[in-house]
Amino acid sequence: MKVLLCEDIKKLGWLGDVVDVTEGYARNYLLPQGMAKVATDGNIRAIAKAKAERAEQRLQERRRMEKAVAAVNGAEAVLAAKANEQGVLFGSISESMIGVNLRSQGFAVADEIIKLPEHIKNLGTHEVTLRFADDLTATVRVTVVPEQVEEPAKEEEKPQEQAEQS
Repeated sequence: MKVLLCEDIKKLGWLGDVVDVTEGYARNYLLPQGMAKVATDGNIRAIAKAKAERAEQRLQERRRMEKAVAAVNGAEAVLAAKANEQGVLFGSISESMIGVNLRSQGFAVADEIIKLPEHIKNLGTHEVTLRFADDLTATVRVTVVPEQVEEPAKEEEKPQEQAEQS
């Protein structure tokens, strides 16, 4: 069944595209949700202006993503985490932690575009891929360093206690 898409649908098409889908998918999902209309000449003419506007928006979005990729590609995020003597973290470094660090450096990065095969669980330098779109990726270096423990503060309190007792 040929339908006219009323909005962008991932892995199916863009607003204004005429696509061929199964009749059940069209009648049970796309049409009742308002995501598509039956592809008639009147419907195609009615949505032509919205299609042109949406194409321009996609082009601007693409340019914005290309600028973001150029800016963030090769950046470095340094994160501190608690680890044992062998360099194994007591927790792990997740996509959201990397995203917070990159945003604090001024990069426009959403957590959803950071792709880790699994959370980082060791100290050291790791290469992380940022996938802005299927064909737009950037690589960021994430360096995990051991978190410093502040023990000298406790030692300073002991001499003060001894001085008070004298």
